[in-house]
Amino acid sequence: MGAIRTSVTALLVAGAAGTVLALGASCAVAAGAQPVTSFGFAVAPSTVAPGGSVVLSVTGCTAASTTVSSGIFDTVSVPKGKTVRVTVDRDARRGARYSVNFTCNNETGSTDLTIAGGTSTPTTRSTAASRGVRGGLGGSVAGMDTGELAAGAGLLLAAAAGTGYAVRRRTNARGH
Repeated sequence: MGAIRTSVTALLVAGAAGTVLALGASCAVAAGAQPVTSFGFAVAPSTVAPGGSVVLSVTGCTAASTTVSSGIFDTVSVPKGKTVRVTVDRDARRGARYSVNFTCNNETGSTDLTIAGGTSTPTTRSTAASRGVRGGLGGSVAGMDTGELAAGAGLLLAAAAGTGYAVRRRTNARGH
């Protein structure tokens, strides 16, 4: 009877571990993949300094205009066959990547816009004081990272294995 319980526990732990690894791998692939759309879009340049400007362009959209939104500039409409220049917020976090979403006929595609890295000289106190306090979401806005997903899957696998081991030891200790 003990061998059957051990086998069932081992199968449950192996199944849970396989599920966790499969979900982690599929999420990692989905996090890195750009959605495929029936229209094309671009942000140029793909890296810009805070306060700089980028050109948004759309091709192949059959609607009169495409809506473009991001957390670092105001939502704009790009008329069919035209481009639009937008200014990135001055408080965009240096070194961060922001998602730019293009919506045409209820279909959305996105691409990343990277903010140029930090400066080598510190900001002076008077400049920082004149801008005031900047509240926000901090690091909670960033996208999914493959390394973080793999680490989480590994922790779940370790927890499942530890639970299986503890259940097995407990049933063996009772002598049932």
